[in-house]
Amino acid sequence: MALRDIVKEGEPVLRQKCFEVTLFNERLGVTLDDMIETMFAADGVGLAAPQVGIPKRMCVVSIDGKTIYELVNPVIVKTAGKQRGIEGCLSIPGEHGLVERPQTVWVEAKDRFGKLNKYKVSDLTAVAFCHEIDHLDGVLYIDKVINNDKKE
Repeated sequence: MALRDIVKEGEPVLRQKCFEVTLFNERLGVTLDDMIETMFAADGVGLAAPQVGIPKRMCVVSIDGKTIYELVNPVIVKTAGKQRGIEGCLSIPGEHGLVERPQTVWVEAKDRFGKLNKYKVSDLTAVAFCHEIDHLDGVLYIDKVINNDKKE
């Protein structure tokens, strides 16, 4: 495994829609391992492939440092509820903002071997899934920050 450089805001790869993963091979596994190592080294709870310069639809999430989700070609199939919380991003160091996300999300994604998995996650895990999946469409959390001065 190897640490990868985390791409910072302003790099075009962070704003592009990522390509579907079509090859499930050893190279994909190595990339996911590198992403997991990079996420943990940076004290993150999630990391998407474009954040390490790879425009592919894959991301990793680990809230507790033990359970690791590898999401390849993830699709949010359903959401429920709402929650608001402060988010940050490894690609935008030192900044934070209030974002509204679903309380619970149902996601279908493949693993490194191409096996389809279905997840139902809530709370902070749901936030992380949504945040990382947004990256795969070129969306950053700063695009969703709630302006506290707005009348709702």
